Amino acid sequence: MDVTETLTFDHTDRKDIYDYIESHGIVREDEVRRALNFEPAALGAHLTVLRRDGYIRKVGDKVQVAYEEEDARTFEAEDGTECTIRTAQQVDLDALVDAIKEVAEEGTYIEAETVGDMIDHEEVILRHNKVQSRMVFVATVEDELAGWVHLDLPETGKLRHTAVLTVGARAKFRGKGIGSHLLERGVEWTDEHGFEKLYNSVPATNEEAISFLKDHGWETEAVREDHYKIDDEYVDEVMMAVRLR
Repeated sequence: MDVTETLTFDHTDRKDIYDYIESHGIVREDEVRRALNFEPAALGAHLTVLRRDGYIRKVGDKVQVAYEEEDARTFEAEDGTECTIRTAQQVDLDALVDAIKEVAEEGTYIEAETVGDMIDHEEVILRHNKVQSRMVFVATVEDELAGWVHLDLPETGKLRHTAVLTVGARAKFRGKGIGSHLLERGVEWTDEHGFEKLYNSVPATNEEAISFLKDHGWETEAVREDHYKIDDEYVDEVMMAVRLR
């Protein structure tokens, strides 16, 4: 199932089951049964339909949303290191949160800090429901998570043509072109899925990030004065954007 796919359920119980699984990332079947107070036979029948319709998949004795996995892409970084960009999986949770927090602790990427806190709190990476959806790609080097690109996909009708992108690479992996590959992957994915515009907001003091985005065709769309307060200093927010079509 693609995270932009319209969700339709012909039975309230199946919607409740999907919502529970979606909000937990991966969960044991007996936990779903107890949490939603289903008889084993009834739950089994509903899970069978949800699997048939492509909404969930079994993983051993657990179930999770059957997100479509995009093809992994491997490239050679500028220092010769082999790097792979792939769809983030639930098993990446701790490493992803650590990487985002490492970047956020530098104090120059507030949006990344918000994303990291949200994923850490929810303990779920990919999301797709009628309120919020998100897609995440990660870059790995020898099984170590080097960076990420996060796409916040609004479900509100009047905003569904836009998405908010955050991208980052851990300090030890910078200067190798990994951030550029992640950014390009995020832009490509949103373009392929019909989005028209991408946004990314950074503090005005993060000149490196602003320059990075401009080098990739992004433009400054708006500036909110004194939007952030960093180390007791007011800092402007620079809203960057790129139009896809």
